[in-house]
Amino acid sequence: MTAGEAPKAHIMAAGLGTRLAPLTDRTAKPMAAVVNRPVMAHIVRLLAGHGVTEICVNLHRHAGQIEDYFGDGAAFGVRTHYRIEETLLGTAGGTGGFRELLAGGTFVVVSGDALTDADISSLLAAHRRRGAIATLAVKEVDDPSHYGVVVHDDAGRITGFQEKPAKADALSCLCNCGIYAFEPAIFDLIAPGAFVDYARDVFPRLLADGEPFYIWRLEGYWNDVGSIREYVRGNFDALLGRVAVALPGRELRPGVWLGDGAEVADDVEIVPPVLIGDGCRVASRARLVGPLVIGDGCTIAEGAVLEGAIHWNDTVTGRGAALRGGIVGRGVRIGEHAVVHGGAVIGEGCVIFDGAVVKADARLAPQTAVAVASAAPKPLA
Repeated sequence: MTAGEAPKAHIMAAGLGTRLAPLTDRTAKPMAAVVNRPVMAHIVRLLAGHGVTEICVNLHRHAGQIEDYFGDGAAFGVRTHYRIEETLLGTAGGTGGFRELLAGGTFVVVSGDALTDADISSLLAAHRRRGAIATLAVKEVDDPSHYGVVVHDDAGRITGFQEKPAKADALSCLCNCGIYAFEPAIFDLIAPGAFVDYARDVFPRLLADGEPFYIWRLEGYWNDVGSIREYVRGNFDALLGRVAVALPGRELRPGVWLGDGAEVADDVEIVPPVLIGDGCRVASRARLVGPLVIGDGCTIAEGAVLEGAIHWNDTVTGRGAALRGGIVGRGVRIGEHAVVHGGAVIGEGCVIFDGAVVKADARLAPQTAVAVASAAPKPLA
């Protein structure tokens, strides 16, 4: 890369997203909505804001959803290149599929499920200043037992890794964020067409060969959106301004965002922070208590109560129904006076009939029907 040339990036978007099921049963993990935009859309906007003009994306499950949404990238100010992996090639193998596009100079790799406002420009500057072949973004965490931990010396040079160590055994509290800066020489460690993993294959080789391999401390926000709990936290952190991402719609009053064409009755009670998507209809005497995200095209009927929840697009909440936490997937129908308790996750296209109750922490697969409180959920015909 010549001086002043824009960096390129690879977004790893081929993951299965099994820990976000049932939300990802019919949705690509990078398309999981965070404040009504796919989490990957926040990544693309971040990269474009730091001067990245070309982005490579490897795809696998539900690949068409990502291609249809992002297209050629022009709407985001970038040019996108796609590669579908019929067989998964691993984190590094996915990057290897774009070696011809990325081999011209320093490039960035970002996980497709990362919610972050990381200063990518500072990452690249630190990487170049140290003459590194690879630089890993790391973030200090309270409990390293959930993450891959990075160990380093006083100069920030990486000396080792631990995979989800017990808190008492952790040699570091710095986790690997899945955000990297690389030089093209990294491709020497990625066999073309083979399954290659960064953590298992590439990083140990860099250590064994004594290559310049460094950390970069991410001082901003980072969330891997890797579980239902973290997915909810990411949405609510965005609503609360803890991560610098753009919220869609206009801010009607502090902490209340209203999408284009949305209609809210005058007597609706709204307790911020609340995001109401494009084209929504919220009827009289409804009560919306934040943190609350309501997707595009949703209908909230008279007297319904939504508290601390996430609604995906095109859901209908019936008259007098109550959603007290949890996540409602795309196209769900919640009947009159039905109740959904906290922690429940309802997959796409489910029907909760009038008066039915969804228990706390329930997981409903797509196209499931819940008829009454005592009945077991049944697949829709």
